[in-house]
Amino acid sequence: MIVLGVKFRKDNRIYKFVTNDVKIKKGDYVLAKLERGPYLGQVIERIEMAKELPLPQIERKATKDDLIQDAKNAALERIAFRFCAERIKSHELEMKLIRAQCLFDKSKLIFYYTADGRVDFRELLKDLVKRFRMRIELRQIGVRNETQMIGGIGPCGRELCCSLFLNTFVPVSVKMAKEQYMSLNPEKISGLCGRLMCCLAYEFPLYQTFKEGLPPCGETVKIDNIEGKIVRYSLLRQSAFIETPEGQEVEVRLKDLNVTLKETEA
Repeated sequence: MIVLGVKFRKDNRIYKFVTNDVKIKKGDYVLAKLERGPYLGQVIERIEMAKELPLPQIERKATKDDLIQDAKNAALERIAFRFCAERIKSHELEMKLIRAQCLFDKSKLIFYYTADGRVDFRELLKDLVKRFRMRIELRQIGVRNETQMIGGIGPCGRELCCSLFLNTFVPVSVKMAKEQYMSLNPEKISGLCGRLMCCLAYEFPLYQTFKEGLPPCGETVKIDNIEGKIVRYSLLRQSAFIETPEGQEVEVRLKDLNVTLKETEA
């Protein structure tokens, strides 16, 4: 079996599929059948595997007619987006249109939007059905999904994780930021979507494991000639920061702290 990494139009994430067609190479366009129907995408990477993996199958290599059809769909999406935006304004609906998507087989036209609450879009739906003569779906999404679709550059200087590789969103809490001794300033720990950054969840389990057996912050310790309370730990530096009674902050190595703790227990 051959594993293919495939990118779809307007989506920077790479999806994995398997195929038996050894002629498909990097750069080719293929048709992949997903839950909603067939999708046309481009092969970004090709990995030969010894055994089959639990991955969806590639339907077939795309033809010239498939590429022409996809280009027509892209043109239809642009027209549909403009028309829908105009009708939203005309009906004075409290909703923000994010994207129009036409499925490859033209079985459905999907409009993604955000809104603070429920929206009565019955008249809008009638306008869309009358104009495009196909199945229409108006799908409300959250601000995190909106940012995932639009994309952008995060404070780290890299492309947003959600638009690059995240397929699902995990719960993120302020506790995760506290555990990693990050500033609780909302501007520092929030992503472009205005929600807590997804990357806060990456190192949270590691910090929990890292701090096992260590005294909690606020506890007073004495190491050689240094005595004071622990104010924070640094996972990357493998150290602890101690604040002395004079208000000075001193960094000590964790191995020295562990030795002191063992001597105290003894």
